[in-house]
Amino acid sequence: MTRVLMLFIAVLASTGSGALAAPACTQERLPVEGAPVTFGYCIAGPLHSTGSEELLVPVTETYAAPGGTLSRTSELHFIAGEGVSRVIESLDLTKLGLAGTLHLTLAYSRGLVRLEGALLTPGAITIK
Repeated sequence: MTRVLMLFIAVLASTGSGALAAPACTQERLPVEGAPVTFGYCIAGPLHSTGSEELLVPVTETYAAPGGTLSRTSELHFIAGEGVSRVIESLDLTKLGLAGTLHLTLAYSRGLVRLEGALLTPGAITIK
């Protein structure tokens, strides 16, 4: 019996985190000023409520372009109980080696944060 238990523990340890699920992530690549920019969003922890109608979603955001990369963790405030809830964020592109600011519409639905829209300023250029 002890040998079977030890074998079970060894197999469980060799599979990494065992029953833990992979983080819920989305990734998309879009052209910005002629350069490919990758946008990634991963849920970074448990969701929680403020006791009001807000749902706080911890997210690791990653952005990559030929001129640089940026990774940041934030807590996005979505409306709880909606099929799809949206927030607006701004991204200064200088850290990616590009000029301007992207105004991003992020949508939360079914456990994922997705890039829904992107507007480049100055110039109000629709990227997505």
